[in-house]
Amino acid sequence: MTREDIIRMAREASGTDGVVLTTYGDLHHFAALVAAAEREACWRLCDALWIEGKDAHDCREAIRARGNT
Repeated sequence: MTREDIIRMAREASGTDGVVLTTYGDLHHFAALVAAAEREACWRLCDALWIEGKDAHDCREAIRARGNT
C-alpha cells in the first residue's frame, strides 16, 4: 500500500479534500478501507502463488513477509 493509497482512503473516509479524521465514524471508515485493501492485496498474492502451484504454507509466509517491507 502506497502513501498515496493511504491518503486517498483517508480523504474518502473524512469526506473532504483534507485528511482530517475528526470523528470516530471517520476513523472507523478509514480503518475499514485499509483492512479491505489489505485483504484484497493478500488475496491477490495467494491467488498468484496458487497459480504457480504453491500451497497454503507459501501463502502464509508471503503474507507475513508483507509486514516486513
